[in-house]
Amino acid sequence: MIKLHDKYFKPFISAFEIDTAIAKMAEEISADYQDKVPVFVAVLNGAFMFVADFVRKYPGDCEICFVKLASYEGTTSTDRVQKLIGINQDLNGREVIVLEDIVDTGTTLLALQQIFSKHNVKNVKVAALFYKPEAYKQSIQIQYIGMEIPNRFIVGFGLDYDGLGRNLPQVYQLKENRMINLVLFGKPGAGKGTQAQFLKEKYNLKHISTGDVFRDNIKSSTALGKLAQSYIDKGDLVPDEVTIQMLQDEVEKNPEAAGFIFDGFPRTTAQAEALDNLLKQRGMQVDATIALEVDDEALIKRLLERGKTSGRSDDQDEHKIRNRFDEYNQKTALLASYYRNQNKFYSIDGIGEVNEITVRLSDVIENL
Repeated sequence: MIKLHDKYFKPFISAFEIDTAIAKMAEEISADYQDKVPVFVAVLNGAFMFVADFVRKYPGDCEICFVKLASYEGTTSTDRVQKLIGINQDLNGREVIVLEDIVDTGTTLLALQQIFSKHNVKNVKVAALFYKPEAYKQSIQIQYIGMEIPNRFIVGFGLDYDGLGRNLPQVYQLKENRMINLVLFGKPGAGKGTQAQFLKEKYNLKHISTGDVFRDNIKSSTALGKLAQSYIDKGDLVPDEVTIQMLQDEVEKNPEAAGFIFDGFPRTTAQAEALDNLLKQRGMQVDATIALEVDDEALIKRLLERGKTSGRSDDQDEHKIRNRFDEYNQKTALLASYYRNQNKFYSIDGIGEVNEITVRLSDVIENL
């Protein structure tokens, strides 16, 4: 897995597979052009690695020239071609073979056909290392194909994403998995931690507990951990920017996750907005906020029982427990309103057997 700009890409075609495909193309073309000297027209920028490997493998005589056109912006073919560098050698009566790194919509080929119509060439054939039949829109025949691939955005071996990735020796495809990002709410003792464990296993989600992240950073003496500790030592609240940076690091350390469960964050509207901005920068979003609702009296009984073994003093004092509930109600009320306005707030009955509650949560997730 690699990251280019704001997107993640996963391995798709190995360097060996590419080399094998190019060798096969060189053999096929040389067999068709025995006793002829074709002119290979290389389409830049993307084809430079393909062309370099191809001409080294081509056993016969040949000439080569270059043309540069562009029809991509970001990860989308625009169907608009801009001629950047034209052909400046005499092609009159010559056998021309266009060397393309990739053919998807075929817009570039259409532009090249118009160019060659002005040069009185004997004939034109097309050789494409990668061909996307699902995306192809033209009637121009492609005579030589290295390999057919699905209609996915790829980088590497000359192909780029906004300038990056051309130098990679193999090809990667854009990771397009639909990510599920959840925020779990619940009063102390509601079972967030237990349910998060089940959900992360079932859906390959990464559980990010703000408390755990803080403790790990402080224990490991990371730069952010030291910064957070400096505020704690002074009796100050750790600024939201520090917390967000810690969460960002956790997200970036887990590119294989199918999504994230945020537990203990956000706690304020400002934090919710900051989390939205963090995810938006990575093409992600909070898909649902789920609150586990449990009656206060049942929770008090549950926490007092837990306090007999947890060692936590705030689990052993009913007054402290009720104060924690009041604090939760005050903060969550604003957050519930924030996410309801986005149609992302779900309230789940947290009473029942653990597996019953997991089923309720799963019903929400699978209907997203």
